[in-house]
Parts: sequence; C-alpha cells; structure tokens
Amino acid sequence: MQTDILDLDRFDRAILTTLAEDGRISITELARRIGLSKSPTQARLRRLEDLGAIRGYRAILDPIRLGLDHVAFVEVRLSDTREEALAAFNAAVARIPEIEQAHLIAGNFDYLLKVRTQDMRSYRQVLADHISTLPHISSTSTYVAMQAVKEDGLADVT
Repeated sequence: MQTDILDLDRFDRAILTTLAEDGRISITELARRIGLSKSPTQARLRRLEDLGAIRGYRAILDPIRLGLDHVAFVEVRLSDTREEALAAFNAAVARIPEIEQAHLIAGNFDYLLKVRTQDMRSYRQVLADHISTLPHISSTSTYVAMQAVKEDGLADVT
C-alpha cells in the first residue's frame, strides 16, 4: 500500500515540526513561531489534518512511570507469506495492545514486533496467550531490551 507523498512548503514543515514538539500550542503562538498570521496558519493546519499529515493529537505517556518498563523485540517467522496470510497476521497483531509496533521485514525473518509489558512474567503470558497463537506463526525469537537509549517520535520534518 503506497501513499502519495505530500508537497509541503517551509511553512507546512514548520507547522509540523512545531506541533511535534508541542501539540498543545495555541494557534496564535504557532502562527508567531512560523512567521504567518493566525488565519493562514489555521487554514494550513486544517489542510494538513485533512490530508492526513497530522493523524491526531495525543499525550505522550511515560511507560516507565506507568510500570511498563519491560520491552521485548520479537522476531517472527511465518509459515505462509502470501498476501492473504500477511493480511490475517496484520489484523490479528492490531488487536493486541501490548504490541506497540509491528514491522514487516526484508531479511531472514518476516516481522519484528516491539512488545511492552510490566515484567518478564507478563511478557511470557502475552507470548503464550496472544503472540504464539497469531495466524501463520512458524517460530519466534525474543530479545529483551536492557535500556532505551533513544525512543522518540518524528519531531523534525524540515
């Protein structure tokens, strides 16, 4: 599934970068920072939302403070990699809240999953009850992260 890349000028990119840093900024302050008046800034913001460049606004939660500091990366090999099997796997993965990220990989395994839980016991439960029962699973390998060195979202599109 390929999507068209948006044609963004320097003001659009400045809006996106500023919002990535502070999603609660007022329109007035956003306009001031990017060097436009309020009305054109609002129109550009609405356009960026309508085009899907901005998918939404949310709070960035601290998983460590919330007791979710166990991160495992799981290599998944599938028994079937035809489109129908991949679609079934993708749909099932989307329903497991502990899976933060899932990436189809070009390599010697098929998917890389980032799984966040409270501890190893919780992870083992998620692995047994959910991940191991995903459609077309052939095998998994787990790697436990010892420390997150960098874990940021997209913040600069300039």
